[in-house]
Amino acid sequence: MKKILLLVTILFSTLTFAQKKKLFNGENLDGWTIYGTEKWYVEDGLLVCESGPDKAYGYFGTNEHYKDFELTLEFKQEANGNSGVFIRSTVDGTKVSGWQVEVAPPGHSTGGVYESYGRGWLIKPDPEKDKALKMGKWNKMKIRVKGDQLTSWLNGTEMVDITDEKIGQGEGSVALQIHDGGGIKVKWRNIKIKEL
Repeated sequence: MKKILLLVTILFSTLTFAQKKKLFNGENLDGWTIYGTEKWYVEDGLLVCESGPDKAYGYFGTNEHYKDFELTLEFKQEANGNSGVFIRSTVDGTKVSGWQVEVAPPGHSTGGVYESYGRGWLIKPDPEKDKALKMGKWNKMKIRVKGDQLTSWLNGTEMVDITDEKIGQGEGSVALQIHDGGGIKVKWRNIKIKEL
């Protein structure tokens, strides 16, 4: 009986560990921190980011840090959709350290990996893959980070796969970005993470 109980406990723990956790609850901004003066708010159960009067960079980061994980989310670009999803990142004011999986208008490498205040573009998707992006409609992005490897998918299409020692050494949160320049509006939903 003790062996069966132990087995059930282990199985339950494994299933619980493998479950996805909601990072955004659809009601408020609990569990996140706003960096900068740009707008982050909840409307009709969606997370909305929008350029503010300063037209500057803005970030919205999880209070918890995540190392190895699979992140899934949906985004819908309205107006200029220049944004991104940072992994293993830290923010000081509006200066970010970490790696961005690009969310951008057509022709601007959505799904590619950019290192802000560092090496710049590490990898861009093949231009042919840009047709996976549905501007003005809901898009599903998946980001898998384990050790030195980062892989991104957009609407089921693998966009990039990169192995990089510096990414492997990174520590920090998941953060969404508003690019500077103004006129940006992006909606987000179903932001979920599964730790690996």
